[in-house]
Amino acid sequence: MELLSGLVIKYRWLIILGFVGFSAIIGLQIPRAHIDPDFESMIPKSMGYRASTEKIEEIFGGSDMLIILFEADDVLNPSTLRRIKKISRKVNRIPGVDRVMSLFDLKSIKGENGMMIVDPAVKRIPRNEDEKEKLRREIIDNDLVYKIVVSDDFKVTTIIAMLADDASNEEVFSRVREIVAEYPGDEKVSYAGMPYYRVRIANDINRDMSILMSTGMLLMFGFLFLAFRQLRGVVLPFVVVLMSVLVSMGMIPLFGWKITVLTVLVPVIMIAVANDYGIHLIARFQEDNVEGNRFTRNELARRMFSKLSRPVFLAGLTTIVGMLSLMMHILIPARQVGVIAAIGILYALAASLLFIPAVTTLLPIPKPVFHHDYKKKHVLDRLLLWQGRMVTKRPRVVIIVGVIFTLLVSTGIFLLQVDANPESYYSEKDPITQSTALINKRLGGSQNISLVITGDIKDPGIMKKIDAYEQALAEFPEVGNTVSIARVVKQMSRALNDPGDPYYNKIPDDRNAIAQYFELYSMSGDPDDFEQLVDFPYENAQISARIKSMSQKELHAFVAKLQRLTADDEQVTHLGGFALIFLQLADLMIRGQMLSLFIAVILVALLLMLLFRSVRAGIVAVTPIVMAMMVLFGLMGFLGIRLNIATTMLSSIMVGVGIDYTIHFLWRCKDELAAGHDFTHAVRTTLTTTGRGITFNALSVVIGFSALLISNFMPVRFFGFLVFVSILACLAGAMIFVPAVVMAFKPSFLQKVERQSRKMKD
Repeated sequence: MELLSGLVIKYRWLIILGFVGFSAIIGLQIPRAHIDPDFESMIPKSMGYRASTEKIEEIFGGSDMLIILFEADDVLNPSTLRRIKKISRKVNRIPGVDRVMSLFDLKSIKGENGMMIVDPAVKRIPRNEDEKEKLRREIIDNDLVYKIVVSDDFKVTTIIAMLADDASNEEVFSRVREIVAEYPGDEKVSYAGMPYYRVRIANDINRDMSILMSTGMLLMFGFLFLAFRQLRGVVLPFVVVLMSVLVSMGMIPLFGWKITVLTVLVPVIMIAVANDYGIHLIARFQEDNVEGNRFTRNELARRMFSKLSRPVFLAGLTTIVGMLSLMMHILIPARQVGVIAAIGILYALAASLLFIPAVTTLLPIPKPVFHHDYKKKHVLDRLLLWQGRMVTKRPRVVIIVGVIFTLLVSTGIFLLQVDANPESYYSEKDPITQSTALINKRLGGSQNISLVITGDIKDPGIMKKIDAYEQALAEFPEVGNTVSIARVVKQMSRALNDPGDPYYNKIPDDRNAIAQYFELYSMSGDPDDFEQLVDFPYENAQISARIKSMSQKELHAFVAKLQRLTADDEQVTHLGGFALIFLQLADLMIRGQMLSLFIAVILVALLLMLLFRSVRAGIVAVTPIVMAMMVLFGLMGFLGIRLNIATTMLSSIMVGVGIDYTIHFLWRCKDELAAGHDFTHAVRTTLTTTGRGITFNALSVVIGFSALLISNFMPVRFFGFLVFVSILACLAGAMIFVPAVVMAFKPSFLQKVERQSRKMKD
């Protein structure tokens, strides 16, 4: 280490210029990064329900719907209908909109003199109350409109714009808002649908990237100044953080990746974690730079490097391992975050060990702030001294209380729920959440499940099977409403037959009769009206069911019933829809969470076993991390915080970050024992010296991640809150539980060091 520290001093200018130059070059790539707000792109294409959903969309066309909702006392009021008619006509002309579904675009099928008449559901705006009530009855009898684009109480209606695959969500939505503004009215207007979600997410990602990063930097700047009370204690770790942010974010376009909701976490992770290693170096510098110190600038820099290079390197390595364990995560952006964050932390680790000592040799020696005199000590130093006395006097009591507390809180794990639904990105008061809730309550549901039947769709047997499946689905309590080509055929039969006729509201028993129905429809209407329900060769038909709730428990029950319903039916060829994608994603998130956590803990334990050449060392080190995770998940259960796309990454990140505190404690304790001190002195000295850096380290992580609390996205806010909980739990484990274990059991891997040291003295 002396040789390496000498090289750092010798080539200090090369090191400084190299880090600054490389950071700038990579950072210049950041403007090339693009935002990807599409939730579907986060999911692996190989995932079962996503593959099925894509196949369904290939057959029946895209299912991207931009929904405009109108709320009024009665949507059949002439003024409301006139407004909707004007808006729907203009929306139809927007480039990128394939077709529109509204009261003026969906069809009414009637019979007249044995002929089938196809008109818009609202052909003429009513001029008086009688005409309005007549129109209301017609809509109630129209299965293709009622409860689909108008609610059963006629207080809500929608205009649904079906977007082309290559449509720009932002351009279409911007134009839609302009059109709505052109035709003002008394109706309350809101928006929903995945295109609207994507536009909101893209805008909020932009905001979060700027606001969160600047807020995190300011918070960190203030904390470092309060902690170290020296300018170098602020500037040097701060510069390391800035360089690591530039490098990590610059890697995104270099890898050909895009910025997503999860990528928002990367700059904050760098702000919170990348300065940890610099904090330990500055804390060591202040410990050595005390009153009466005769060290030169170069000697202080050498001691920073030689005393801390090994524990800091190991701490950084374990953090990198924790980040890379995210590669086992099911979400593609989560894997990317793991890789990018690992690169940023590796760069921050190198910069801390090389750049900070190199710059230190160029700066004048400041006035000491670390004192051995108790009266001159900082409040934190006094607290650590009291803590050291408490832990060394009653270690077994500390252990028992810690274990009991962990077990009690961990019972909340049984209440923990998973949420993969993008609707939960925003708070309940947000307009996008309220509009979704309105659709769930009044129009049958905002998400759908699709069932595809393959065969000769005009065959009466298959058509009746479609009808039977649709009726069965409609009986499920989770389903709001359903639609299928069988419903259309029954609507045609009502138009062509009188009530009481055996063929009224029935599927014909003859294939030719069904074919004739479609032929008659094509004479007055457009066969493309059914493109979402049946393909042109009439070989595939889709049954679509809207889901009222995205509760994982209810969806699992629904899927189980659906699978029993369609079991052994070879004509049911595809089952998909966004609701099923989110359900499967939730299940895979749990597996990915457990797998990445298991891998992170095992790899970190193995690293520590190798470092201390003891299996017990690895067990002692990971025990507080495991306890912290139990407390974290237990609190999530009790507080009703669900596992989501952000929080499922938390445990892997916290294993890598939280283990740092235990490493630094054990390493300094080992050094104190090697110097010939007993366990009591070693533990107390470690807590009052290295413990200072550990505490600053943990608080810096908490403060850095606290910027996430002002994010636009609820999962990101929860992530910020849970970091606070988990880091404090890890800190308590490293600074209270582990010292108590060391005092109570005097682990052999530390006793060997003590015996060897005494033997050398003798």
